[in-house]
Amino acid sequence: MKVLKIFITFISIAFCNLILAQNENKSIETTQLSIGEKIEFKSKVLNEKRELNVYLPNGYSKDSLKKYPVIYLLDGSIDEDFIHISGLVQFGSFSWINMLPESIVVGISNVDRKRDFTFPTNNKKDKKDFPTTGKSKEFMNFIVEEVQPLIDNEYKTNSLRTLIGQSLGGLLVTEILFKKPDTFDNYIIVSPSLWWDDESLLKHMPNSYSTKKSIFIAVGKEGEIMERTAKELYAKLNLNKKENTNLYFEFLEKQDHGDALHLAVYSAFEKIFKTEKE
Repeated sequence: MKVLKIFITFISIAFCNLILAQNENKSIETTQLSIGEKIEFKSKVLNEKRELNVYLPNGYSKDSLKKYPVIYLLDGSIDEDFIHISGLVQFGSFSWINMLPESIVVGISNVDRKRDFTFPTNNKKDKKDFPTTGKSKEFMNFIVEEVQPLIDNEYKTNSLRTLIGQSLGGLLVTEILFKKPDTFDNYIIVSPSLWWDDESLLKHMPNSYSTKKSIFIAVGKEGEIMERTAKELYAKLNLNKKENTNLYFEFLEKQDHGDALHLAVYSAFEKIFKTEKE
């Protein structure tokens, strides 16, 4: 009986504590946490619905006279690279860090990255592994004709534009640099999949441009082909480098294909925007 009384007393105390905790929790309020905005629209170029995630700097206001650089990010879905790259931009633009200017980040969400980031290939294995392949021309037109004008119309932007891409995204960034170099001012190319179509992109000469460019290339410890082709890209660009071009290469020997992006982008921001301030 004594044991039963002790048990009942224990249960009563636990129940009372639960009721008190529930009552206390009623005073807690939750609200949505937002770091920017999401834009959904029908692309006429691609004939499909597309989504952009937009990070806005602290204190951003459409009524302000201040205008911001724009950093465009491939693989920019919420569950891909958008949040952690936006975090790097926020951190780097803190006044006590002052690594880069306060910037807008535009993450381009994926629908089919294998389709959008690759040009047509003659390699049979590429075609088998990537059955929807070969639509990078259309995707580049989508960026130039729809994404950039939309962002410039909706937000307080200045003329400084940066593009970031990794892996197949790095292949696309390289293709844009080669074929439409004036689309962006800064190119951040991480672990580019230059093996695509038997490394054919490396056989092309980049188109000429007159505007100032900063180009950052990085690769981790990712195997002979990935490392060699990234170095060959750097060598090719360096051989034809103009006075208005800042070119950087970094080998991240402690990183691999899965974790190179974050450190590479941080290093790119340090180098590219330090140059911009000089």
